[in-house]
Amino acid sequence: MNDKVILVVLDGLNLKVAQDCLGYLNGLVEYKKATQYSLYSELPSLSRPLYECILTGVTPVESGIVHNNVTRRSLFESVFSLAQAQGKTTAAAAYHWVSELYNRSPYDAIRDRHTHNESLQIQHGVFYHWDHYPDQALMLDAEYLRQEFDPDFLLVHSMNIDDAGHKFGLDSPEYRNSARHADILLSDFLPTWIEEGYQILITSDHGMNNDKSHGGTLVEEREVPLYLIGDGFSHLDVAIKQTELCGLMCELLGLQHQKAFAEDALA
Repeated sequence: MNDKVILVVLDGLNLKVAQDCLGYLNGLVEYKKATQYSLYSELPSLSRPLYECILTGVTPVESGIVHNNVTRRSLFESVFSLAQAQGKTTAAAAYHWVSELYNRSPYDAIRDRHTHNESLQIQHGVFYHWDHYPDQALMLDAEYLRQEFDPDFLLVHSMNIDDAGHKFGLDSPEYRNSARHADILLSDFLPTWIEEGYQILITSDHGMNNDKSHGGTLVEEREVPLYLIGDGFSHLDVAIKQTELCGLMCELLGLQHQKAFAEDALA
């Protein structure tokens, strides 16, 4: 079993839209090459707090990252920090808030947009600071990092679905088509990742509402998909919490950690 992990975060993707619009991913599920779960985001259902939750297993209320304008480094162990400390290679193609949480804050585009520094938690990074940064460019950034640096843990974080949701709302063709576009892009890269044996998690931080926002307790804001691909997973019908994703990835990476994880989700 390959113990390398790729985490794909499709920012702002609502569960129902994922089930209706991600034809390739749901085709993998239909043909038993992936398993789809649903999970609820922690509160508040906002991006930066939930990046921290997914990558540390710590809820926003506990982490203190309670809204998007809390600009500082994380105070907790993350998948990145644990992997880097235990001799693993880390990489991310992601929005600049991820760099601020785990590398350096505040983000300096000239210094941080392209990062290659073994001493940092995210050793190799291509970060962006535009919500409309094309998902196609993002996927090419991620594949460059994967091929060039062979990271043990790679985060791929896309913003176009969330951007469309803020501009047009949940029940809009633009939002749904942005999800369809992300699915098509993933279909260009996932076959290679699967063939090479990566353990792959594809999820979202939060959903979207018809007010063109998120942050509250509505089901459409909180219910998000989780697709698991790889022989490291049990693919059983189990309940998985957003706070357990960090521990799940640490287990797959073979890291020593004290994070909670859904044991039944592992093979």
